[in-house]
Amino acid sequence: MGAVPTEPAGSPPAKGQEPWNRVISRKDITAVSVIAFLAWVASVYDYTLFGTLLPVLAEDFGWSTAESTTINTLATVGVFLVSIAVGPVLDKLGRKRALIILMLGGTIASGLTGLAMGAVSVILIRSVTGLSLSEEVVNSVYLNEMLKKVKNRGFVYSLVQSGWPVGALLSAGITAVLLPVIGWRWSFLVAGVFSIPIILAAIKFLPESPTFLAIKEIKRRQAAGEKDAARELAVQHELTELTDSEQMSGGLKDIMAPALRRHTICLSGAWLTNWMGIQVFSVLGTTVLVGAKDVSFESALVVLVLSNVAAFAGYLFHGWVGDRLGRKLTVTIGWTLGGLVSILMLILPTGQGMTIFMYALTLFFLNGPYGAMLFYMGESFPAHVRGTGANVAHVMAPVGGIAGSGLLSVLLAAGLPMTTAAIGAGSVFMLVSGVLMLGTRTTNRIGDHAREKMEATHDQP
Repeated sequence: MGAVPTEPAGSPPAKGQEPWNRVISRKDITAVSVIAFLAWVASVYDYTLFGTLLPVLAEDFGWSTAESTTINTLATVGVFLVSIAVGPVLDKLGRKRALIILMLGGTIASGLTGLAMGAVSVILIRSVTGLSLSEEVVNSVYLNEMLKKVKNRGFVYSLVQSGWPVGALLSAGITAVLLPVIGWRWSFLVAGVFSIPIILAAIKFLPESPTFLAIKEIKRRQAAGEKDAARELAVQHELTELTDSEQMSGGLKDIMAPALRRHTICLSGAWLTNWMGIQVFSVLGTTVLVGAKDVSFESALVVLVLSNVAAFAGYLFHGWVGDRLGRKLTVTIGWTLGGLVSILMLILPTGQGMTIFMYALTLFFLNGPYGAMLFYMGESFPAHVRGTGANVAHVMAPVGGIAGSGLLSVLLAAGLPMTTAAIGAGSVFMLVSGVLMLGTRTTNRIGDHAREKMEATHDQP
């Protein structure tokens, strides 16, 4: 990165320096990476906590299994509806404010879950967690802009994104210790309190993205009729799409314009279909292993821990590979391999040990590519619609979760064995997600490392 100023993270720009030209220091990058990681850990902590404690809530409120799964489905629909609002918040209010707002929403939802009085209140309260679950969209946009000049930036982002397995493991471990002592209501309060110091750190230490501030200034200059000055600033920040067309407003209309339409549709479809696979093999993994491979329930619980370890390794691996082969290609290959490995796991007469290994490998290639995918989303859309575009694709995740669970239920109800149902509802759509990625925009085609080497060679006298 060369010499980098050592100004305090989150500090204002130097005197006389425009905010959009603020130099991003190493301390800024560290603050953004650490706080974004912790925010994602806290979000996943709460998200997985609800799934873990749902049987406990069902017993307390007297819900049947069918009623509890229906309540979870309706809450997921609410998460989808709330998540839709995140993109405009990112593009209108800024990256830092969006992260703080989303974390506040998640913290409030966690605390209120402990006060829930029945099915309706649970559905309404858990719908609000669509804010905190969308925090990874903020990560993909915010870090893409803050890590612009950082080497191995895809790998750095994969470290942040690995907050998913870390949050899941923390949720399982802390709940196992505290639940017998404080009960499920106070467990959700603990999850809410967990986020408070992270929110305070974000308010104090995070700087706003200079790219977002430049976008605001360009639009201000355009509105004031200062077209040449707006164009000059756009060139400086590589935001010429803001001045090349007068139609760019930063909304849904822009991401469905001819230049971005296919990319938006294919990326959204890839999220939807891949999350069908995640629902079948990750969320309902124990059910599939017990039903299709006769793995004992106790062993299946051990696999849940192993799956998070595999996911952690997968995030780092795919983030590292994405810097070298290109992120789009990395995601495409990873998801395709995941689909193929899951099919082999289900149809081959493997013993329990080999089944568990192939299941872990399935999750390595199913979850791991998100270490490259989230960063790719941020760089694949123009800066002025980066939040809206990434969020439109991201909100397809809960839709895919509902579709995967629903299709698996339909196939099983039709009398198909679990092996066939899991392939039909999960594996096939994992393969489809890889195919859909081929229709998306290509960003770092030859990988960041090769590009940086070419640029360095070109710059030599």
